[in-house]
Amino acid sequence: MTTLEQPQDDKTIVQNYFNNIGFDRWQRIYGTGDVSKVQADIRLGHQQTIDTVLAWLRQEGNLKGRLICDAGCGVGSLSIPLAQMGARVYASDLSAKMVDETRRRSQDILGPKDELILSVADLETLVGRYHTVICLDVLIHYPDSQMAAMLNHLSNLADRQLILSFAPKTVKYTLLKKVGEFFPGSSKATRAYLHPETAIAEILHQLGWRIERTAMTKTRFYFSQLIEARR
Repeated sequence: MTTLEQPQDDKTIVQNYFNNIGFDRWQRIYGTGDVSKVQADIRLGHQQTIDTVLAWLRQEGNLKGRLICDAGCGVGSLSIPLAQMGARVYASDLSAKMVDETRRRSQDILGPKDELILSVADLETLVGRYHTVICLDVLIHYPDSQMAAMLNHLSNLADRQLILSFAPKTVKYTLLKKVGEFFPGSSKATRAYLHPETAIAEILHQLGWRIERTAMTKTRFYFSQLIEARR
């Protein structure tokens, strides 16, 4: 397995951000309360990505008992609906505050059900074997130089299905990012890395996956490329 060597400064920045000002910002975005127009647009885009993944999985029929890893679960926007659908979900996030919020929301929605298991962990330390591994809007924190190792790691966790989202690297989005329009907001404090879709697809092919389907979510301030891969 390829060694993962994410610079500690990047990881520390991300962890500190999402345990402090970033948590407050993204909890509002992922919630239902009043937010700014930009945050409302990002909320809409993120939810469209979630809805697409849920629709893909619903098409497969009964998820009862399926083992799913939600790597980078945020506040549970995907994990909780999957648990409602009967899947056995192992959800983790680098931010303890995000995991606590997921736990709070899951208790309100799921009650005493135990389909959702939560842990505080970064992607590199995830272990286990799952039918499906899902990683949404997290790869933006990893540069190109670490992408092969990260995808290899996630691949080793998944038996049958891998669903990823990332910010696509195109001329347009690169220019938008450079002028500060791609990830707006004064509280945005982490690096944002874009990745060419062809490069991600090639790594997955080399790891023995076939691309089953793709989808693109585009709003004014949110851009996310989805890829579903299967063995």
